Amino acid sequence: MFDVYLNEKFVGNVENIDGFVKDVKEKRRTSKFHPDMSIYHNEEFNEVYINTTKGRSIRLLVRVEDGKSLMTKECVDKLVNNEITWDSLIKEGILEYLDASEEENALVALDENELTKDHTHMEISSIAILGLLLSLIPYSNYGSSSRLIRGNKIQKQSLGLYSSNFHSRMDTDVSILHYPQRPLVKSFMHDVLNYDKHPAGQNVVIAIMSYKGYNMEDAIVVNKGSVQRGFARSTFFRPYLTEEMRYSGGLVDEISIPDKEVKGYKSETDYRLLEDDGIVYTGAKVNQEDVIIGKTSPPRFLGELEEFSVAASTRRETSTTVKYGENGIVDTIIITENEDGNKIVQVKMRDNRIAEIGDKFASRHGQKGVIGMLVPHEDMPFTASGITPDLIFSPHGIPSRMTISHLLEALAGKVSALKGLQVDSTTFDVYPEEKLRDELEKFGFKDNGTEIMYNGITGERYEVRIFVGNMYYLKLEHMVANKLHARAYGRIQLLTRQPVEGRGKGGGLRLGEMEKDCFIAHGASLLLKERFDSDRTVLPISEKSGLVAIHDIRKNKSTCPLYGENVEVNNVEISYAFKLLLDELKALCIYPKLELKSKY
Repeated sequence: MFDVYLNEKFVGNVENIDGFVKDVKEKRRTSKFHPDMSIYHNEEFNEVYINTTKGRSIRLLVRVEDGKSLMTKECVDKLVNNEITWDSLIKEGILEYLDASEEENALVALDENELTKDHTHMEISSIAILGLLLSLIPYSNYGSSSRLIRGNKIQKQSLGLYSSNFHSRMDTDVSILHYPQRPLVKSFMHDVLNYDKHPAGQNVVIAIMSYKGYNMEDAIVVNKGSVQRGFARSTFFRPYLTEEMRYSGGLVDEISIPDKEVKGYKSETDYRLLEDDGIVYTGAKVNQEDVIIGKTSPPRFLGELEEFSVAASTRRETSTTVKYGENGIVDTIIITENEDGNKIVQVKMRDNRIAEIGDKFASRHGQKGVIGMLVPHEDMPFTASGITPDLIFSPHGIPSRMTISHLLEALAGKVSALKGLQVDSTTFDVYPEEKLRDELEKFGFKDNGTEIMYNGITGERYEVRIFVGNMYYLKLEHMVANKLHARAYGRIQLLTRQPVEGRGKGGGLRLGEMEKDCFIAHGASLLLKERFDSDRTVLPISEKSGLVAIHDIRKNKSTCPLYGENVEVNNVEISYAFKLLLDELKALCIYPKLELKSKY
């Protein structure tokens, strides 16, 4: 007897397990059971699991019998002519849904050429093993799997036209590419997704060569002339929101230009951009820390006794300012109400972003890199036919990563540009490399995509031929302007007197153990001392007791807490965090004695 489980609950036994499984599958294929139901025979434990639960991932496959697909040419023709539907093919048992567990009992072929007597199912299309974005990568059957996964993620980070109504939306931290283009090399999924309506990249001429070491590792060298003509130009949008809150006791926030009596009033220059209603005007150029929405709030803690005092009537300043390290132009202002009837002001800021050193770019094959150098157009290498590349890619990024698809796209892009037609590079059904080579030769180029190039500075011919082609490159949302962070003196924590954390707060840059080791190895001990001085404090230490002495500012005298005034006290430079530790030890009734020695 063999156990049967329905939705993981034991429901009974069967004697002939193979016959039972076959019978259930036949009834599902003839629509007596729901097509979403799955049956799995665990041969190791001789158990049958039937599943009808929600949340299972199921996929559609073509059934195979005796090594032949049930999806005949007649079925395909009828589907194309809309004589039958996919649902009718499921009802007839030609197609069926399988979940992850039932797939354990199936042998699935990629296409009809692979079919054998052992196969039970076949993919509707071999490209179905790829995801939505992965199927957009050209020549992806020539790329390594790890790079394809990266290419899949990279496409999600690319800038383009994410929505045509972006002007009337208040999305957080989004960018719009100014001149997006259709890719020269595409797959059929570009047509299915209607990619032409929302492209997210630009076609560039790429040369695979080294350039003075500025494209070492994953860096790329970009033609400054291309940037000046509009390559990778985008606009960054950031929204700011303020709400007029209501508090208990009838107190409310007020959006207006704050009075000088308000607690925390900044200065008149900070409020210079505000209009009479306390909101910045559209088109204003703003920099970091500028006030864009003026607001005052009632006092934070209102006790019963303070109700009629002067302190209680003092409001505090809670204006919205531009974030640290940002600037731009006020693009849109929306004044509305929320469901509670509170006034809401939204200000959208825009910033024109021109490609600069440190901005991140990538091809669709997971070959990502940042700009290492912007080279003037006249200094860039050029081909014998006078073509100057927009981008120079390092040749060392190809061998270990095995992204042959990257090279094939450059070759196909070159053919596409010369023919004036988009090249179809759908996975498993690509435009053959041999045809690309033949067409390049017809246009008078070498069939391997290489060309003679000349040094843009000296005019000398390079000894080797350089691989030159056209590629679809993506600008990614990781721009250096959003990550740049520097600080001298600034805000510190109240407890430890060390700098606050985080770029948004204008915090310090942490110098960790490894950075410390680098300074020591470099012999820069004084610089190291300076770096660790963020919470430097000078304390009077009693030589006899080793405790922190009590300093009287009026008498300008320091006295030992144990031995009084007749003890020598020395000023010692220590970290405030260490002073805090001494205080905490004293609070635990532990005697932290410091033994002082002379420096010299």
